[in-house]
Amino acid sequence: MKYLAACVQLRTTDDMPANLEAVEKEIRRAAAMGAKLVCTPENTNYLGPQFHKVELAETLEGPSATRLRQLADELSIHLLIGGLAEQRKEADGSLDPHRCFNTSVLYGDNGDELAVYRKMHLFDVDVPGGLTIKESDSIAAGDDVVVAETPLGRIGMSICYDLRFPELYRALADRGADIIAVPSAFTLTTGKDHWHPLLRARAIETQCWVLAPAQWGTHDAEGKRQSYGHSLIIDPWGCVVADKGQQPGLALAEVDLDRVAAVRKAIPVRLHRRL
Repeated sequence: MKYLAACVQLRTTDDMPANLEAVEKEIRRAAAMGAKLVCTPENTNYLGPQFHKVELAETLEGPSATRLRQLADELSIHLLIGGLAEQRKEADGSLDPHRCFNTSVLYGDNGDELAVYRKMHLFDVDVPGGLTIKESDSIAAGDDVVVAETPLGRIGMSICYDLRFPELYRALADRGADIIAVPSAFTLTTGKDHWHPLLRARAIETQCWVLAPAQWGTHDAEGKRQSYGHSLIIDPWGCVVADKGQQPGLALAEVDLDRVAAVRKAIPVRLHRRL
């Protein structure tokens, strides 16, 4: 099976209405170009101060998710939303006022919710000369490994910092993934050195297609939050077949699922595994 896939590259800010307008424009453009699977980056509808993210968090039936679900239905595309702030409830059913989930949602071409993944690994780092972020202050970690069965292949879901944990990607491949999504807001500091090699390694190790829609540019007036960009589509051999660079728009490439089977037949690493 072959079809066109698109990764949307955004420069999201704290202006949610403007962010949703921008992502809808790019999703519509991708669909008009023939894309059957469209993926958006982490923080699709908001990228700003973390404590505001909790205040602005919605349910998956809220206005942001509903708008995007309806868009998938209208355009008859599979749509993977890379990251929305999802409200989190406490054990007693009350709303958590301090933390939300960083959630990726996959919609089918009729708008049905096919899969939900909540970011498992949280970005708590202090890079010398870079940005200090403690995501766990405002985000609760998920704990489910998610592979969605779709007519376009089995899609394994992850988000950004998950990329540094290869055991997750082995688990996705073991659960049958043909395609792995890595929607991200990779910082400029780390992205320039780590983004390409880590994504290519995940493709080579799992022998999957990798779709990595990304944020790019400066997200705040102070210039403190900068993303690397370079939305990528990588084939199961580890070759980069689309790279958006550092500007808004689309990374587009034909996904060929037969390529997955061919690479796995040529180098049957799962049969050779010892650990």
